[in-house]
Amino acid sequence: MFTADTSLVPRTSKDGRRLAESVVLVPDDWGRGYVAQTPAESTPGTWAVLNESCRWERERLPRGVLASTSRYSRLPAGKGKGAVKVTAVATVHATVLGADEQLSTTLEEVLRCPEQQPRSDEQITGLASLGTPFGAREQEYADDSVLEAGQFVGSGGAAQPYRWMLARLGTVVVAVSVTSGSGYTGQEVNELGSKALAQMLTRIEQRLKGK
Repeated sequence: MFTADTSLVPRTSKDGRRLAESVVLVPDDWGRGYVAQTPAESTPGTWAVLNESCRWERERLPRGVLASTSRYSRLPAGKGKGAVKVTAVATVHATVLGADEQLSTTLEEVLRCPEQQPRSDEQITGLASLGTPFGAREQEYADDSVLEAGQFVGSGGAAQPYRWMLARLGTVVVAVSVTSGSGYTGQEVNELGSKALAQMLTRIEQRLKGK
């Protein structure tokens, strides 16, 4: 199990932002052909919250969350397949307990909101979630992890596979969402998300393990 060098773990918002921004993926990290969406990055000092109406919105960071950065990329449609939209997120908490609570809340939110609304013309339906702590079901890459799977429906479009994956290492939570276009299988979406999550977890280890 990974153990961070305590002297490198962020204690301030400034250090948290520096870590989050160095960990979260940019378009090129996703693969050839990916470009930035508009906007390309979240507003500093905010994070995404699922409100009582099961709609996602951004709010100011609460006490205990040092920083959170989201970057939005996409792979334009081509070669007979629809566009792919992806999000990479890194959130740095002040404590391990706070980071752990983020994953617990994510599991509870799926029970409360199996249908969610990212934007006014978008819908995520049929969501189911699975939490896997370190050591369970051969999960040995993070202290804890959560997978959400469902279907994404855009304006006037057919339902497509959707995945939301989170993992925690110490006080840092990384997450990716993948909204596929037509022509992609659920397995392809899983592989894309898993690879992206692994990249960010590796970056956390590189930055916090010390010498």
